[in-house]
Amino acid sequence: MNPYRSGIRHSIALCSLLVLALALGGCVQLPEREPAPSSWTIRHGDTALSKVVARDVAIHPTESGALLLNDPMDAFVARFGMVEAAQQSLDLQYYIWHDDLTGRALQARLLSAADRGVRVRILLDDLDTAGKSDVLFGLDAHPNIEIRLFNPFAKRDQRVSGFLTDFSRVNRRMHNKTFTVDNALTILGGRNIGDEYFNATEEVVFGDLDVMCQGPVVEEVSIQFDLYWNSPWAYPLARFGEGRSPDADLEAYRALAERQFEEARASQYAKALAAATDRLRTLEGDDFSWGPAKLIYDDPAKVAGLSLSSDTHLAPELLKAMAQVERDLMIVSPYFVPGERLTRYLVSMVERGIRVRIITNSLAANDVPVVHAGYMRYREALVAGGVELYEYKAPLEEPKKEDSAPFWKGASQGSLHAKSLVLEEQVLFVGSFNVDARSVSLNTEIGVLIYSPAYAEHFSDEVDRVILNLAYQVILEEGELVWVTRHNGDLVRFDTEPDTSWWTRFSTGFLRYVVPEKLL
Repeated sequence: MNPYRSGIRHSIALCSLLVLALALGGCVQLPEREPAPSSWTIRHGDTALSKVVARDVAIHPTESGALLLNDPMDAFVARFGMVEAAQQSLDLQYYIWHDDLTGRALQARLLSAADRGVRVRILLDDLDTAGKSDVLFGLDAHPNIEIRLFNPFAKRDQRVSGFLTDFSRVNRRMHNKTFTVDNALTILGGRNIGDEYFNATEEVVFGDLDVMCQGPVVEEVSIQFDLYWNSPWAYPLARFGEGRSPDADLEAYRALAERQFEEARASQYAKALAAATDRLRTLEGDDFSWGPAKLIYDDPAKVAGLSLSSDTHLAPELLKAMAQVERDLMIVSPYFVPGERLTRYLVSMVERGIRVRIITNSLAANDVPVVHAGYMRYREALVAGGVELYEYKAPLEEPKKEDSAPFWKGASQGSLHAKSLVLEEQVLFVGSFNVDARSVSLNTEIGVLIYSPAYAEHFSDEVDRVILNLAYQVILEEGELVWVTRHNGDLVRFDTEPDTSWWTRFSTGFLRYVVPEKLL
């Protein structure tokens, strides 16, 4: 299930483009925010993990180490292993945390980490917390665990009405995803916590990308986490626990977590993780790509309508990096709504002799047609301007092992979810940022620019090698859009959006004329 199905984009569609919300005009206010004690990253730790990382960093002073996690099982095992290795602190920040096999397993181990004295701070966007009170209050009741909700809904049991009466505020969400242990290692990128991100479901699995980092970038992620954690938009979960008994909540959750973790251990997925566990168990500093890196992120005040600037927003910083490109730019974005200005800018890059590649979801792979409707407005202009445009397939057959792209591995039915840029085949950006108006102006985002020619060149080369097996190239023939892909070694052409019904094409085409682009 696409997180946006349960998230902000789907809520927009369900509210009939929110015309009703604008007409109502009323606003339900949050109660007065009780003062929350500040807490900060623990930096004086002497843990086993920090000692190992310190040795690696000493060999690469001033540089950060980066390890790409494109395999979904590797991505889960890395997080699970970080929880098990933690001795002092765990700081987790997520937009979506599903109540499923992988989500429950990680929650159970967080409880175990807290029992052995690890301080656990969990910052969740409030959009996805409905129906999860027993688990969240159970975890929060532990003396070593604190949960805070970012930009919470005033009406806890009436989220839809919150959109209708308080739209201007709750329309802005925290989309950041970070996972940091002992201020020594961090993971950030496109993945939320849930089975579809870690190949633990037979349904849709997302092609996604994270990066595990050590070195100076970890401290930058911790500074970012503290900024959000101590901001006026982060409310302690306990603030909403009137009438609850923390002791009873914790006792009930302990029993539940024990049962759920045993179920997870006995699952087929647990058995399938063996290979990933073996791969990651032998990791050393040399397995990381070392080089300069820069963390970029939005100020949390963005949710209060903070004016766009390079000092406070990710998008202008990313545009600065793009402006340095002279030869080659690749954009991977599952939700791609460039708008007129960026469309003209990308075409102007091609006119200056720069190769520009864009990879996004096809209509069949994108289960949020309202977003695809916004993207359709710019498709012809991009292709006519010389941009290489690819639309990811909803795979109809098991991908061949040799077809694995850097942002896709190992599922027969899926959707692109990775958010990445490759600049000059030298610099790689990995983060939570989609190239659309929502990521630019509404949601808060995070990402890291990594100087790694080895990763960047490999990423670029692999995409060129396999892209026509995994995606359709959109081209113009006699003024009409055509979709071209490779099937069993032969090129196949489609005159309409592939793998879609007439109704899907018609309804999406209609939405392109009525959807307010600033909401996408």
